[in-house]
Amino acid sequence: MEPRLPLPPYTFETAAQKVRMAEDAWNSRDPDRVVKVYTEDTRWRNRAEFPTARDEVHAFLVRKWAKELDYRLIKELWAFDGNRIAVRFVYEWHDDSGHWFRSHGNENWQFNELGYMEQRHASINDRPIHESERLFHWPLGPRPVDHPGLSALGL
Repeated sequence: MEPRLPLPPYTFETAAQKVRMAEDAWNSRDPDRVVKVYTEDTRWRNRAEFPTARDEVHAFLVRKWAKELDYRLIKELWAFDGNRIAVRFVYEWHDDSGHWFRSHGNENWQFNELGYMEQRHASINDRPIHESERLFHWPLGPRPVDHPGLSALGL
């Protein structure tokens, strides 16, 4: 496997870079792209689901983005040490009935020496919002560089 830069041990700059790369990948809503950053035997906890290995993660992501429509995500570095990064995130989405939600969460990531994520532990809470309360209005895809992050938005 080719190394996935940046590699651990992480500095503030390289951890923040890894977080933004993950945010951009998830905002693509492309399971084929997203799963490439995980080890073949990756282990996850996402809410009450525990996918293991890339194929299960891929199936999870397909289900996720079929349900969470017009998904837009912002991640923010919370802490880092060695080969681990902690992230807080918020994303907005709507269901097939047009009901909007803002999902708040935290993730703990562990990487192998080649920079692939071995473990991802996510805790997420969903809050219904009115469409008028939305804060993430950029076109689908990566968040624009000049769009405020979570702290600047007061989230």
